[in-house]
Amino acid sequence: MSRETPLHFRPPGRADGAAIHQLVERIGTLDRNSCYLYLLLSAEFTDTCVVAEAEGGLLGFATGLRPPRRPASIFLWQVGVDPAGQGRGLGKRLVRALLEAPGARDATVLETTIAPSNRASRALFQAIARERGAEITASEYFREDHFPPGHEAEALFRIAPIR
Repeated sequence: MSRETPLHFRPPGRADGAAIHQLVERIGTLDRNSCYLYLLLSAEFTDTCVVAEAEGGLLGFATGLRPPRRPASIFLWQVGVDPAGQGRGLGKRLVRALLEAPGARDATVLETTIAPSNRASRALFQAIARERGAEITASEYFREDHFPPGHEAEALFRIAPIR
C-alpha cells in the first residue's frame, strides 16, 4: 500500500468477520480470538466497529462496544492494521472513524485496556488524548492472575472528554 492508496472506512458486514480473523493472524501481536467472535462483531456490533479497505482488501479494523454499566463510554477492544499498512497513521485514523461510528457518536469517554509492554497501543492512545485535548487516566483492571499463564496484566485507560 502506498501513501496515495485511497482508503475507505465503513462498518463491517458479515462477510468481514473471517477477513478480520485472518488479519489478526497476519498481524501476529493481537490476542487471537475465534473466527466466530469476529463474525459476531461484524454482524451484531456494526454500529461500534469499523474496517478500512484499500484496493478491495481489508487493511485494518477497530472493534468496540458500549459497556452497559458505563453508558457514556465507548470501549475500544482491538485495533489492527495489516503489516503492509503500518507506520502510516492508519491506527489513529481507525480510532477516529470508530469515534464517528453511529454507536459511538454520543460517547464522551474512550476506554481501552493496554498491557504494560504494548508501547504502540499506549502511544496511540496518548496521541488520541493529545489530539482531543483530553485527560488520560490509567487504573488497574485485569491482573495477570485473571488470565491464563503467560498473559500480562491489562490496565484500563480512559480518555475524557472525547467530544
